Amino acid sequence: MKASEIREMSISDLRDRIEAEKAALDTMKINHTISPIEDTSKIAKTRRDIARMITILAEKEKQN
Repeated sequence: MKASEIREMSISDLRDRIEAEKAALDTMKINHTISPIEDTSKIAKTRRDIARMITILAEKEKQN
């Protein structure tokens, strides 16, 4: 997800999306432990997306 797309989201949408992505990341990690997934870079990409969303959320909250 690009930063420009994240910036267009509202604060409440961002919080919901962060929680959903964290849950998806946990599921991905568990599934990878049980049986390795083909594209392991998905885990890193999801982690980076979560970090990006948290950063932009902090910026938005600071502005308000």
